[in-house]
Amino acid sequence: MSDETRLTARQRWENRYAEAQAKGLIRDADFTTLSGLEVEPAYGTDEGEWPGEFPFTRGLHATGHRGRPWTIRQFAGFGNAQQTNERYKMILGRGGGGLSVAFDMPTLMGRDSDDPMALGEVGHCGVAIDSAADMDVLFEGIPLGEVTTSMTISGPAVPIFCMYLVAAERQGVDTTILNGTLQTDIFKEYIAQKEWLFGPEPHLRLIGDLMEYCAANIAAYKPLSVSGYHIREAGSTAAQELAFTLADGFGYVELGLSRGLDVNVFAPGLSFFFDAHLDFFEEIAKFRAARRIWARWMRDVYGATSPKAQWMRFHTQTAGVSLTAQQPYNNVVRTAIEALAGVLGGTNSLHTNALDETLALPSEQAAEIALRTQQVIMDEIGVTNVADPLGGSWYLEALTDQIEAEANCIFDKILSLGGSTLTHNDTEALARSTADKPITKGLLRGIEDGWFMSEIADAAFNYQRALEKGEKLVVGVNTHLESVSAELDIMRVSHEVETEQVALLRARKAARDEAAVQAALGEMIQAARSGANMVEPMLAACRVEATLGEICDALRAEWGVYREPARF
Repeated sequence: MSDETRLTARQRWENRYAEAQAKGLIRDADFTTLSGLEVEPAYGTDEGEWPGEFPFTRGLHATGHRGRPWTIRQFAGFGNAQQTNERYKMILGRGGGGLSVAFDMPTLMGRDSDDPMALGEVGHCGVAIDSAADMDVLFEGIPLGEVTTSMTISGPAVPIFCMYLVAAERQGVDTTILNGTLQTDIFKEYIAQKEWLFGPEPHLRLIGDLMEYCAANIAAYKPLSVSGYHIREAGSTAAQELAFTLADGFGYVELGLSRGLDVNVFAPGLSFFFDAHLDFFEEIAKFRAARRIWARWMRDVYGATSPKAQWMRFHTQTAGVSLTAQQPYNNVVRTAIEALAGVLGGTNSLHTNALDETLALPSEQAAEIALRTQQVIMDEIGVTNVADPLGGSWYLEALTDQIEAEANCIFDKILSLGGSTLTHNDTEALARSTADKPITKGLLRGIEDGWFMSEIADAAFNYQRALEKGEKLVVGVNTHLESVSAELDIMRVSHEVETEQVALLRARKAARDEAAVQAALGEMIQAARSGANMVEPMLAACRVEATLGEICDALRAEWGVYREPARF
């Protein structure tokens, strides 16, 4: 028996905390209550689980937010690159710790601003990015070697990532030190959000190429953020969000292993993105269960031996679907409660929605209130003083177990959809079968059969029925309807933005070396046909100002366009 195993759980935690303290990883802050009472870094029994201990139910680190608070990462993007750049500088100047890019619909669908299908949509739900030149403007004056950036995009994620690298190169930044996340997650597009370009296989090919490239060249960058947020926003339950998202993550682990990558090297590059909804304790339990399930599968099924490869790192965004157009100032309260659930659930970064987002893009004042909401939670209410302050709550612990059990039942269903007779309990057999990709097979069959969509639709219907029957209450919607609130002044994006963006795009096309662009696109297609990694040829195309639409159109011509089967 090792010295470590002889120690109690409390003693093991004390040792980890002391190590962190010796390394200077504890914040220099006042760790007392508002009344001046001293608080301990963590609380628990001698033999119970403590923060920083496998399976990390109580958090990844022994220090919790006492060591390092979450990153304030506000989601923003509208109009053109210049307008969004100004909003980013406002966010950073007022205490934001990182950036998160919202792209407009044409960009999300791999279309240029002058594409006929982009008409009327340019800059309206996010920022328009047509080429690396737009990415230059988007991050002008923002040092990409120092600021972490998340980009919420899936279908055209790889060419957008390449444009980001080109922007960093043009800033003179060593791209090997870049840190941030790229959503990339294509499974959730087929499951919920519906923003794809091709069929699943070509998308998985590109994701595998990106995983290889980042593992070899940009160690700190996380090339794949697996998103449950959009699954929950589509109407799923908390357990469905958890299980569908983790299953997607297992599918990407199977992809990495199929590429011959070392799980201890590529798995730390996987991160997650969850919704924080209104049921306070259910959301906290969901986050705790997610860490626990992921750690166990990574160790017992996929063979990860490094703690960093077992860790589930996740970003949280407050629930957009919980915001109401009625009595919109109530949304500030909703967002604060959801944000607190994310913090107490151990989120690594957080975005808080603005009160007016159900009506329009956030105004500058609404964006500031959303930012200040996080800062009040971080600086004023004491929740960062103690690692996992709710650990040991009988209700929370039971709810964590219950959500985990629901998720396990869903994993079993996904395995069966792929033709496997195994269950989540058959860890040794699952470990032997990873080369056969049992989870991936289940995901693809569930997508093809419409099973995921059907499950989410049923959950959304049940909630809406409960709302209309008055079994679930929403203030200002079906209860407490009286109000003195006036209508909000909302932000609108002028259609002149589209006209100007199209003119700028055409001017850039006229000024570039067209022969170099066509040659680079040709090299990219050759890589697609040969099976070579496509990141480098795509980077080359972005460097000579090939546009997003040109890159994606070339791939659409090669791989075809995915059409979802009609279902009745």
